[in-house]
Amino acid sequence: MVADTLLPFYLTGPQTCSYIPENQSYSLFLDPEHSLNLTLYSQLSQQGFRRSGNLVYRPHCKPCQACIPIRVLVDHFKANRSQKRNWKANANLEITSINGDFYEEHFALYSRYLNARHSGGEMADSTPEDYRNFLLSNWSTTQILEVREKGTLLAGIVSDHLDDGLSAVYTYYEPTALNRGLGKFAVLLQIQYIQKLGLPHLYLGYWIKQCRKMAYKVEYRPVEYFDGQTWAPSLPNPR
Repeated sequence: MVADTLLPFYLTGPQTCSYIPENQSYSLFLDPEHSLNLTLYSQLSQQGFRRSGNLVYRPHCKPCQACIPIRVLVDHFKANRSQKRNWKANANLEITSINGDFYEEHFALYSRYLNARHSGGEMADSTPEDYRNFLLSNWSTTQILEVREKGTLLAGIVSDHLDDGLSAVYTYYEPTALNRGLGKFAVLLQIQYIQKLGLPHLYLGYWIKQCRKMAYKVEYRPVEYFDGQTWAPSLPNPR
């Protein structure tokens, strides 16, 4: 277990919360100058931390604590009917794992996705530098699962390798292919990939009960929640 007091952490100033606008948010982050490797990153992930670019952080909003780390227990995952239908409907797609890097084709798809799904948001009109600073890092072992149909790129699924599984970083997909349910398919692909590796966990970041966009995360059962000390199959209290 990583002891926070042994590593150089800093706390951000207050910002408007992206998920609960009436609240102020704070983040605890590891000094970006501190050396990181797979083992330390894995240990931090097990303590509820995430990566954005080179920055490793976790929410530190007291007394809110609405952001709850969540992970799928891959060994025991059972697809429900909707997930089975999704898997079957996308069985003809071509899947390839490539190294996490900047690719013009992927950036073009990423840009289309953001401009369609987050028009007017702070991520819209992202530059190649924004893409690198958000999805890639100098030290992580990052992969992209490419999803193609007859050679055409439909999705990029970015995830980091950990000692005990994968950490889902971000997924972008063709905004005109909504009928394929590529967001759901992306999670199923990562679960399958981890099963092939023989590892136990898929880290899905934070789940917020009040945020409808995050409701999908609890559908890949069984899941565990992190209460700040341990992972458990039920929600921590109080929230």
